[in-house]
Amino acid sequence: MIQASTLAPRVDGIFWMLTGLSVAIMLLVGLLILIFSFRYRRGSKAKRGPVPEKLSGEIEIGWTVATLFVFVFVFWFAAALDTEQFEIPKDAMEIHVVAKQWMWKLEHPNGAREINALHVPVGVPVKLVMTSQDVIHSFFVPAFRTKQDVLPGRYVQAWFQASKVGTYHLFCTEYCGTDHSRMIGGIIVQSPADYARWSSGQPQGDSLADQGAGLFVAMGCTGCHGGSAVVRAPSLAGLYGRAVPVGDGRFVTADEGYLRDSILLPQKDIVAGYAPVMPSYQGVASEDDVVKLVAYLKSGKVK
Repeated sequence: MIQASTLAPRVDGIFWMLTGLSVAIMLLVGLLILIFSFRYRRGSKAKRGPVPEKLSGEIEIGWTVATLFVFVFVFWFAAALDTEQFEIPKDAMEIHVVAKQWMWKLEHPNGAREINALHVPVGVPVKLVMTSQDVIHSFFVPAFRTKQDVLPGRYVQAWFQASKVGTYHLFCTEYCGTDHSRMIGGIIVQSPADYARWSSGQPQGDSLADQGAGLFVAMGCTGCHGGSAVVRAPSLAGLYGRAVPVGDGRFVTADEGYLRDSILLPQKDIVAGYAPVMPSYQGVASEDDVVKLVAYLKSGKVK
Protein backbone atom coordinates (compact mmCIF):
# COMPACT_ATOMS: atom_id res chain seq x y z
CA MET A 1 0.00 0.00 0.00
CA ILE A 2 1.25 3.46 -0.88
CA GLN A 3 2.94 5.48 1.86
CA ALA A 4 1.92 9.13 1.46
CA SER A 5 2.68 10.69 4.84
CA THR A 6 5.62 10.96 7.19
CA LEU A 7 3.81 8.66 9.62
CA ALA A 8 3.13 5.83 7.16
CA PRO A 9 6.66 4.32 7.01
CA ARG A 10 6.84 4.09 10.79
CA VAL A 11 3.43 2.43 11.12
CA ASP A 12 4.41 -0.01 8.41
CA GLY A 13 7.67 -0.61 10.26
CA ILE A 14 5.73 -1.80 13.31
CA PHE A 15 3.49 -3.99 11.15
CA TRP A 16 6.39 -5.70 9.37
CA MET A 17 8.38 -6.04 12.59
CA LEU A 18 5.45 -7.84 14.29
CA THR A 19 4.82 -9.93 11.18
CA GLY A 20 8.49 -10.92 10.94
CA LEU A 21 8.62 -11.74 14.65
CA SER A 22 5.47 -13.87 14.42
CA VAL A 23 6.80 -15.75 11.38
CA ALA A 24 10.16 -16.37 13.08
CA ILE A 25 8.47 -17.79 16.19
CA MET A 26 6.14 -19.89 14.04
CA LEU A 27 9.06 -21.29 12.06
CA LEU A 28 11.05 -22.01 15.24
CA VAL A 29 8.14 -23.85 16.86
CA GLY A 30 7.33 -25.71 13.63
CA LEU A 31 10.98 -26.72 13.15
CA LEU A 32 11.23 -28.03 16.70
CA ILE A 33 8.02 -30.02 16.22
CA LEU A 34 9.43 -31.61 13.06
CA ILE A 35 12.80 -32.39 14.66
CA PHE A 36 11.30 -33.97 17.77
CA SER A 37 8.65 -35.80 15.73
CA PHE A 38 11.38 -37.41 13.63
CA ARG A 39 13.86 -38.01 16.46
CA TYR A 40 11.34 -39.52 18.85
CA ARG A 41 9.21 -41.35 16.28
CA ARG A 42 7.93 -44.82 17.23
CA GLY A 43 10.70 -47.39 17.03
CA SER A 44 13.62 -44.93 17.05
CA LYS A 45 16.59 -45.63 19.33
CA ALA A 46 16.79 -42.05 20.62
CA LYS A 47 17.50 -41.78 24.32
CA ARG A 48 14.36 -41.12 26.28
CA GLY A 49 13.88 -39.97 29.84
CA PRO A 50 13.26 -36.84 31.91
CA VAL A 51 15.29 -33.70 31.14
CA PRO A 52 18.01 -33.09 33.77
CA GLU A 53 16.63 -30.76 36.42
CA LYS A 54 19.45 -28.20 36.04
CA LEU A 55 19.06 -28.04 32.24
CA SER A 56 15.28 -27.81 32.53
CA GLY A 57 15.55 -24.79 34.84
CA GLU A 58 18.04 -22.96 32.60
CA ILE A 59 15.90 -23.47 29.52
CA GLU A 60 12.78 -22.24 31.30
CA ILE A 61 14.51 -19.15 32.70
CA GLY A 62 16.15 -18.34 29.37
CA TRP A 63 12.91 -18.70 27.43
CA THR A 64 11.03 -16.52 29.94
CA VAL A 65 13.70 -13.77 29.91
CA ALA A 66 13.90 -13.79 26.10
CA THR A 67 10.11 -13.52 25.80
CA LEU A 68 10.03 -10.69 28.34
CA PHE A 69 12.79 -8.83 26.49
CA VAL A 70 10.95 -9.11 23.16
CA PHE A 71 7.67 -7.98 24.76
CA VAL A 72 9.29 -4.91 26.40
CA PHE A 73 11.09 -3.97 23.17
CA VAL A 74 7.91 -4.21 21.07
CA PHE A 75 5.95 -2.24 23.67
CA TRP A 76 8.63 0.48 23.85
CA PHE A 77 8.92 0.76 20.07
CA ALA A 78 5.15 0.93 19.45
CA ALA A 79 4.47 3.25 22.41
CA ALA A 80 7.19 5.68 21.29
CA LEU A 81 5.65 5.87 17.82
CA ASP A 82 2.11 6.20 19.16
CA THR A 83 3.13 9.02 21.52
CA GLU A 84 4.81 10.86 18.67
CA GLN A 85 1.51 10.89 16.78
CA PHE A 86 0.04 13.21 19.40
CA GLU A 87 2.90 15.72 19.32
CA ILE A 88 1.32 18.19 16.92
CA PRO A 89 3.80 20.70 15.42
CA LYS A 90 3.12 24.24 16.60
CA ASP A 91 3.27 25.61 13.06
CA ALA A 92 0.72 23.12 11.70
CA MET A 93 -2.01 24.45 9.41
CA GLU A 94 -5.28 24.12 11.33
CA ILE A 95 -8.32 22.63 9.60
CA HIS A 96 -11.70 22.37 11.34
CA VAL A 97 -13.72 19.26 10.60
CA VAL A 98 -17.39 18.64 11.40
CA ALA A 99 -18.67 15.14 10.68
CA LYS A 100 -22.36 14.40 10.19
CA GLN A 101 -24.51 11.76 8.54
CA TRP A 102 -23.13 11.40 5.92
CA MET A 103 -20.49 13.92 4.98
CA TRP A 104 -17.29 15.59 6.07
CA LYS A 105 -17.46 19.38 6.33
CA LEU A 106 -14.02 20.98 6.35
CA GLU A 107 -13.09 24.62 6.81
CA HIS A 108 -9.74 26.32 6.24
CA PRO A 109 -8.49 29.13 8.49
CA ASN A 110 -9.18 31.67 5.73
CA GLY A 111 -12.84 30.67 5.58
CA ALA A 112 -12.64 28.47 2.47
CA ARG A 113 -14.98 25.49 2.85
CA GLU A 114 -15.04 22.03 1.35
CA ILE A 115 -17.38 19.04 1.53
CA ASN A 116 -15.88 15.53 1.40
CA ALA A 117 -12.61 16.95 0.09
CA LEU A 118 -9.56 18.60 1.55
CA HIS A 119 -6.82 20.37 -0.37
CA VAL A 120 -3.48 20.55 1.43
CA PRO A 121 0.09 21.38 0.37
CA VAL A 122 2.70 18.64 0.38
CA GLY A 123 5.31 18.77 3.13
CA VAL A 124 3.25 20.95 5.45
CA PRO A 125 1.95 19.59 8.77
CA VAL A 126 -1.85 19.75 8.99
CA LYS A 127 -3.69 19.78 12.31
CA LEU A 128 -7.29 18.55 12.30
CA VAL A 129 -9.66 19.82 15.01
CA MET A 130 -12.68 17.56 14.71
CA THR A 131 -16.11 17.08 16.21
CA SER A 132 -19.31 15.30 15.23
CA GLN A 133 -22.72 16.82 14.81
CA ASP A 134 -24.62 13.60 15.50
CA VAL A 135 -23.05 10.16 16.07
CA ILE A 136 -19.57 8.66 16.29
CA HIS A 137 -17.62 8.77 13.04
CA SER A 138 -14.00 7.91 12.31
CA PHE A 139 -11.66 9.91 10.05
CA PHE A 140 -9.45 7.45 8.18
CA VAL A 141 -6.93 8.07 5.40
CA PRO A 142 -5.28 4.70 4.66
CA ALA A 143 -2.41 6.14 2.60
CA PHE A 144 -1.48 8.38 5.54
CA ARG A 145 -2.05 5.63 8.17
CA THR A 146 -4.13 8.28 9.97
CA LYS A 147 -7.26 7.22 11.86
CA GLN A 148 -9.10 9.13 14.56
CA ASP A 149 -12.57 8.63 16.03
CA VAL A 150 -14.72 11.78 15.84
CA LEU A 151 -17.11 12.11 18.76
CA PRO A 152 -20.26 14.17 19.32
CA GLY A 153 -19.92 16.67 22.14
CA ARG A 154 -16.11 16.61 22.13
CA TYR A 155 -13.19 18.02 20.20
CA VAL A 156 -10.51 15.56 19.10
CA GLN A 157 -7.29 16.30 17.26
CA ALA A 158 -5.09 14.52 14.79
CA TRP A 159 -2.38 15.59 12.40
CA PHE A 160 -0.52 14.44 9.34
CA GLN A 161 2.15 15.66 6.96
CA ALA A 162 1.63 14.50 3.39
CA SER A 163 4.81 13.42 1.65
CA LYS A 164 3.55 12.75 -1.89
CA VAL A 165 1.42 14.72 -4.32
CA GLY A 166 -1.80 12.94 -5.30
CA THR A 167 -5.39 12.23 -4.31
CA TYR A 168 -6.01 9.84 -1.45
CA HIS A 169 -9.19 8.18 -0.17
CA LEU A 170 -10.91 9.45 2.96
CA PHE A 171 -13.24 7.00 4.69
CA CYS A 172 -15.47 6.85 7.75
CA THR A 173 -14.57 3.62 9.52
CA GLU A 174 -17.21 3.75 12.26
CA TYR A 175 -20.63 2.40 11.27
CA CYS A 176 -22.69 5.56 11.58
CA GLY A 177 -26.00 4.70 9.96
CA THR A 178 -27.74 3.37 6.88
CA ASP A 179 -25.63 5.31 4.37
CA HIS A 180 -22.36 4.93 6.26
CA SER A 181 -20.66 3.49 3.15
CA ARG A 182 -21.38 6.70 1.24
CA MET A 183 -19.45 8.83 3.72
CA ILE A 184 -16.31 9.00 1.65
CA GLY A 185 -14.09 11.74 0.31
CA GLY A 186 -10.60 12.58 -0.81
CA ILE A 187 -7.48 14.36 0.39
CA ILE A 188 -5.92 16.28 -2.50
CA VAL A 189 -2.22 16.86 -1.87
CA GLN A 190 -0.75 19.55 -4.11
CA SER A 191 2.60 21.18 -4.61
CA PRO A 192 2.89 24.49 -2.72
CA ALA A 193 2.46 26.46 -5.96
CA ASP A 194 -0.63 24.51 -7.04
CA TYR A 195 -2.11 24.79 -3.57
CA ALA A 196 -1.55 28.56 -3.55
CA ARG A 197 -3.36 28.83 -6.91
CA TRP A 198 -6.22 26.65 -5.67
CA SER A 199 -6.52 28.60 -2.44
CA SER A 200 -6.52 31.99 -4.15
CA GLY A 201 -9.31 30.82 -6.45
CA GLN A 202 -11.66 29.82 -3.64
CA PRO A 203 -14.46 32.07 -2.44
CA GLN A 204 -12.91 33.23 0.80
CA GLY A 205 -15.03 34.89 3.34
CA ASP A 206 -14.03 35.98 6.77
CA SER A 207 -11.75 33.69 8.70
CA LEU A 208 -13.27 31.36 11.26
CA ALA A 209 -12.17 33.70 14.03
CA ASP A 210 -13.72 36.72 12.30
CA GLN A 211 -16.98 34.84 11.79
CA GLY A 212 -16.86 33.88 15.45
CA ALA A 213 -16.35 37.52 16.41
CA GLY A 214 -19.56 38.38 14.55
CA LEU A 215 -21.46 35.62 16.31
CA PHE A 216 -20.02 36.72 19.64
CA VAL A 217 -21.76 40.05 19.19
CA ALA A 218 -24.92 38.71 17.48
CA MET A 219 -25.57 36.19 20.26
CA GLY A 220 -25.21 38.80 22.93
CA CYS A 221 -22.02 37.44 24.50
CA THR A 222 -20.59 40.95 24.75
CA GLY A 223 -23.44 41.86 27.08
CA CYS A 224 -21.71 39.90 29.85
CA HIS A 225 -18.14 39.30 28.64
CA GLY A 226 -17.53 42.57 26.81
CA GLY A 227 -15.30 45.27 28.21
CA SER A 228 -18.24 47.55 29.06
CA ALA A 229 -20.56 44.82 30.35
CA VAL A 230 -22.46 45.49 33.55
CA VAL A 231 -23.02 41.82 34.40
CA ARG A 232 -20.13 40.35 36.39
CA ALA A 233 -18.69 37.63 34.19
CA PRO A 234 -15.12 36.40 33.74
CA SER A 235 -13.00 38.07 31.07
CA LEU A 236 -12.34 35.93 28.02
CA ALA A 237 -9.27 37.87 26.85
CA GLY A 238 -6.27 35.53 26.70
CA LEU A 239 -8.35 32.70 28.11
CA TYR A 240 -7.32 29.96 25.68
CA GLY A 241 -4.68 27.65 27.12
CA ARG A 242 -4.82 29.11 30.64
CA ALA A 243 -5.48 27.11 33.81
CA VAL A 244 -8.88 28.21 35.10
CA PRO A 245 -9.90 27.79 38.77
CA VAL A 246 -13.39 26.35 39.14
CA GLY A 247 -15.80 26.36 42.05
CA ASP A 248 -14.86 22.95 43.51
CA GLY A 249 -11.19 23.88 43.87
CA ARG A 250 -9.94 22.22 40.71
CA PHE A 251 -8.06 23.86 37.86
CA VAL A 252 -9.06 23.04 34.31
CA THR A 253 -7.20 23.96 31.13
CA ALA A 254 -9.14 26.25 28.81
CA ASP A 255 -8.70 24.12 25.69
CA GLU A 256 -11.18 23.62 22.85
CA GLY A 257 -13.21 21.15 24.90
CA TYR A 258 -13.51 23.50 27.85
CA LEU A 259 -14.57 26.41 25.62
CA ARG A 260 -17.17 24.23 23.90
CA ASP A 261 -18.57 23.01 27.22
CA SER A 262 -18.68 26.57 28.53
CA ILE A 263 -20.95 27.53 25.61
CA LEU A 264 -23.22 24.48 25.64
CA LEU A 265 -22.88 23.25 29.25
CA PRO A 266 -22.07 26.40 31.22
CA GLN A 267 -22.95 24.82 34.59
CA LYS A 268 -20.33 22.08 34.21
CA ASP A 269 -17.24 24.02 35.36
CA ILE A 270 -18.19 27.40 36.78
CA VAL A 271 -15.26 29.75 37.29
CA ALA A 272 -14.51 30.23 40.98
CA GLY A 273 -16.08 33.38 42.39
CA TYR A 274 -18.82 33.74 39.77
CA ALA A 275 -22.51 32.90 39.99
CA PRO A 276 -24.00 30.22 37.67
CA VAL A 277 -26.08 32.68 35.66
CA MET A 278 -24.94 31.93 32.10
CA PRO A 279 -27.66 30.25 29.99
CA SER A 280 -26.87 27.25 27.79
CA TYR A 281 -26.63 27.82 24.05
CA GLN A 282 -27.59 24.20 23.37
CA GLY A 283 -30.08 24.32 20.51
CA VAL A 284 -29.31 27.99 19.89
CA ALA A 285 -25.80 27.71 18.48
CA SER A 286 -25.24 25.07 15.80
CA GLU A 287 -22.09 22.94 15.74
CA ASP A 288 -20.71 25.24 13.03
CA ASP A 289 -21.44 28.25 15.23
CA VAL A 290 -19.61 26.67 18.15
CA VAL A 291 -16.59 25.96 15.96
CA LYS A 292 -16.48 29.63 14.93
CA LEU A 293 -16.95 30.91 18.47
CA VAL A 294 -14.17 28.65 19.74
CA ALA A 295 -11.90 29.81 16.91
CA TYR A 296 -12.56 33.41 17.95
CA LEU A 297 -11.83 32.70 21.61
CA LYS A 298 -8.58 30.97 20.58
CA SER A 299 -7.52 33.78 18.25
CA GLY A 300 -6.34 36.21 20.88
CA LYS A 301 -8.60 38.90 19.40
CA VAL A 302 -10.93 38.98 22.39
CA LYS A 303 -10.65 42.20 24.35
